[in-house]
Amino acid sequence: MENNRYIESAYNVQDPQFETPLRPEKLQDFIGQESIKARLNVVMEAAKKRKEALGHLLFCGPCGLGKTTLSHLISKEMHSNLIITSGPTLEKAGDLAGLLTSLKKSDVLFIDEIHRLHKTIEEYLYAAMESFRLDIIIDSGPSARSVQVSLNPFTLIGATTRFGSLSAPMRSRFSSIFRLDHYPQKDLESIVLRSGKLLGLKMHKQTTQYIAKRARGTPRIANNLLKWVRDYAQTKTSTNEIEEKIAEDALEMIGIDHAGLDEMDHRILNVMINNYKGGPIGLQTLAIAVGEEPSTLEEVYEPYLILQGLIERTPRGRVATDRAKKHVKNPLNFRS
Repeated sequence: MENNRYIESAYNVQDPQFETPLRPEKLQDFIGQESIKARLNVVMEAAKKRKEALGHLLFCGPCGLGKTTLSHLISKEMHSNLIITSGPTLEKAGDLAGLLTSLKKSDVLFIDEIHRLHKTIEEYLYAAMESFRLDIIIDSGPSARSVQVSLNPFTLIGATTRFGSLSAPMRSRFSSIFRLDHYPQKDLESIVLRSGKLLGLKMHKQTTQYIAKRARGTPRIANNLLKWVRDYAQTKTSTNEIEEKIAEDALEMIGIDHAGLDEMDHRILNVMINNYKGGPIGLQTLAIAVGEEPSTLEEVYEPYLILQGLIERTPRGRVATDRAKKHVKNPLNFRS
């Protein structure tokens, strides 16, 4: 497969040396998601006044919108330690028990991809979230016995791209649920401008607009594209001044068009329109046709294509819209 898969890598791979310096230090510096920030300020202030651990929180929404960043900011605002793990890494009850018993009072435990927790692990969490206790089974067979372990009050923050995949009992144990939405271009422009300054770049207004327009409503992609434009500019011009023409050439080189679609997006649309007459086409068939995993199509590419009105999900499969057919017919216009 191609190496220039900047959209997918922006969703799935984070560069700590690049991402961490760009993270805001305070919630008030977090750009966008204003209603979520307002609600968070309320619950955090209330918890501080009661001198209690913050209630359990769930962040849901597409990848790259700031779920992990918000968790970092919450732990800082609450003056708590942040422990990060993910659903797939918690394979055994012992993994969870070791993690929970190591938590200090008011620590924040962040579980990414919480929808991928094994059912057994999830059930262990119920008592831990509700009563701050852990019921551990020792031995097996006739000699098996249950031992109850008390836990320090903690805050669990879950993050998921698949809210519907969480069980009802798990969802009900979160005191607050927040849905993150794609960012408007104005917010993305502010994010690109801020990131550029932190990276020591001189950003032209037209450049920030150009990058933001192609960021698919996603800050992580905006920063990922900015990183590439920076590398391109420093290689081609040996300068930290990023003019619009440099951004145009850089993004054209990796196949990002005026609508923010990349090579895989175009492959998906072309296969649907030219090979299957616009659909309907099943997810598995489409995945085989474009050489990609079904889960990657569903979680990485489809949300933006649907958001842009280029494809629709129907009971019979995926269908390319008239807008998609017009987009495929017209030559790529990188200068728009």
